[in-house]
Amino acid sequence: MAERTEIDNFSIDCVIFGYEKGELKALFIKRSTEPDFGKMALPGGFVYLDEDLDAAPMRRLHEMSGLTDIYMKQVGTFGRTDRYPIRRVVTVVYYALVRISDYSVTIGQDASEIHWIPVTQVPELAFDHRELFDAALQTLQSQVHIDPIIFNLLPDEFSLSDLQDVYETVTMQTFDKRNFRRKILRLNILKYTGRKYSSVSHRVARTYTFDKQAYNAMLQKGFMFSV
Repeated sequence: MAERTEIDNFSIDCVIFGYEKGELKALFIKRSTEPDFGKMALPGGFVYLDEDLDAAPMRRLHEMSGLTDIYMKQVGTFGRTDRYPIRRVVTVVYYALVRISDYSVTIGQDASEIHWIPVTQVPELAFDHRELFDAALQTLQSQVHIDPIIFNLLPDEFSLSDLQDVYETVTMQTFDKRNFRRKILRLNILKYTGRKYSSVSHRVARTYTFDKQAYNAMLQKGFMFSV
């Protein structure tokens, strides 16, 4: 297999979000090379000369986890002349949503450690990665109000309380329980599984799944999602 050529001044960076035990977390690596040796950073890498742009972050995430079916969205392009100390590097940032329980990560190149860190506890990051991370988080927080991407963070079956918890955690807002449930159920994009489970408080809760077919059918009729 022929060795692929990297574009040495064009990269991608990935902000990988996951939800676990009531916390929104992001995946960070600890750099094992200079520059910024030992600092935490976003996973990423250079784009290959023969590679489509959107294929690069999917490749990087597949290398780290083996997963292929991952929700991903482009955040923006960052190109300050001093953002990388060795040479001029322009980077395109993406965010991804995964279920942490499905995501078994490997460290990969240029990293000595890899960690899920709550988004409220992000340490000092290498280069301009804090700016990249903040931009991705703001994009996610805006997008969840107009697109049902939040279901990428949940298990296949969930209760309405589970769903509200994720929305409140991601947006860092509090929703009135009765209004939230009424609004979500009126969207007609949830399918009752016929099953129930007992929560920690011993209250019995119905479980639902996201009905993607119903959502797509509504989109074709001009439906606008809003939470």
